[in-house]
Amino acid sequence: MKQVPTFAVISGAQVHDAVAGREKQVIEMIEAAYRLHGEGRTVNPDSYFLRFPDRPSDRIIALPASVKGDVGVHGIKWISSFPGNVAGGLPRASAVLILNDAETGYPFACMESSIISAARTAASAALAAAALTDRRGARPRRVGFVGAGLIARYIHTYLAANGFTFDTLGVHDLSAEHARGFEGYLRRTEKGAITVHETAEALIRSSDLIVFATVAGEPHVSDPAWFAHNPLVLHVSLRDLSPEIILSSWNVVDDVEHCLKANTSPHLAEQHVGNRDFVAGTLYDVLTGGATPPADEPVVFSPFGLGVLDLAVARHVYDQVAASGALHTVPDFFHDLTRYG
Repeated sequence: MKQVPTFAVISGAQVHDAVAGREKQVIEMIEAAYRLHGEGRTVNPDSYFLRFPDRPSDRIIALPASVKGDVGVHGIKWISSFPGNVAGGLPRASAVLILNDAETGYPFACMESSIISAARTAASAALAAAALTDRRGARPRRVGFVGAGLIARYIHTYLAANGFTFDTLGVHDLSAEHARGFEGYLRRTEKGAITVHETAEALIRSSDLIVFATVAGEPHVSDPAWFAHNPLVLHVSLRDLSPEIILSSWNVVDDVEHCLKANTSPHLAEQHVGNRDFVAGTLYDVLTGGATPPADEPVVFSPFGLGVLDLAVARHVYDQVAASGALHTVPDFFHDLTRYG
């Protein structure tokens, strides 16, 4: 009889302790996961969106995945996005993640996953920023953040960990309170000049690296002229840019099939022109030399966010907690394991 795995529950505090201060290591994990994905050593089905007719801004998303290599697990992330939480003092997103044993299929861990999700999102953005700018020339010294929430904070942290330094930093958010809060965070961590911009246009025109980390459900930036200085755009929130901007830029995604769905900006661009010719390639193509970003066009990275990235970070968290001896297992979680009682 095969051994039944223990089942562990890993808290958000334990997840934080396993990744905090290890940003460079997490970026390396994410790059390895992208390479496994590009080599066909992952399974990453479509995400499933649970939506609510009476609450159209809310959703819960299931991201199943499987990763071979050193990760060697199956699993699923179940992440909710309820933007109304912010007004009540709660974070917008909450999540759990289940890890399944690759041999038996048995689940062996359940862990808090909003931190894992934020870390892998930020690591993906920082990895792309380095890969794209290093192939274009000098790294940008002027950064702007559209959206001033937790994801923006994590992306800033991971950009710094990946060697980015900035002379000027811009912030724009529809909420003046949130913009001021993010400004305060930046002043505690940065030496460069920090400006809160009243408009997205002012921020975009004054930034060479632009991070979109909003909860926008449809495009709200529509003028390609704002990008005439050919910045690098980390389009993390996926639905900020009009098809006109996408079509006038050099576009790279994390996964073509995943990204061109669910009315993302690239999906809207595909609907507009009826083809995908505007997609130059994937981040894997950039990492392996199959696609080289130009210096004389805006470059837009639109990552849908792959479940395989969550599994890579979650496996690291599990191994760290297990090695520390702090794994909280649930006795008798699996019951009635004999075939005929």
